[in-house]
Amino acid sequence: MAHLTIGKIIARSALSKYATRLYPFVKRAPYANTRGHIVNDINACIFCSLCQKKCPTGAITVKKPEKIWEIDRMKCIQCGACVDACPKKCLSMDQQYSAPSPAKNIESFRQEAAPEQKQP
Repeated sequence: MAHLTIGKIIARSALSKYATRLYPFVKRAPYANTRGHIVNDINACIFCSLCQKKCPTGAITVKKPEKIWEIDRMKCIQCGACVDACPKKCLSMDQQYSAPSPAKNIESFRQEAAPEQKQP
């Protein structure tokens, strides 16, 4: 009798829809308030270092004379404190997560010098 019960379960499972998504072929859209990773619009940054001061883990480093902004993705906890502290609103939270990495990765962004305008 147990064979008939198991046979019913197997037949029902084989003929029904999938209970989960077929990732990576079918990807779920992120929720509205998903915290993915920090994105910096480096050309709008004034290197005030408020984001560095507000970061609870010390993941952000700002070097004002060299115009370099760095973030250690392994230390960042995506709390959004730096985004709230930025006066120019050049920092934002992207809904996509950062790519996994087996090694420590410090991303560095350098602001390029503005092209000089010719004076007549």
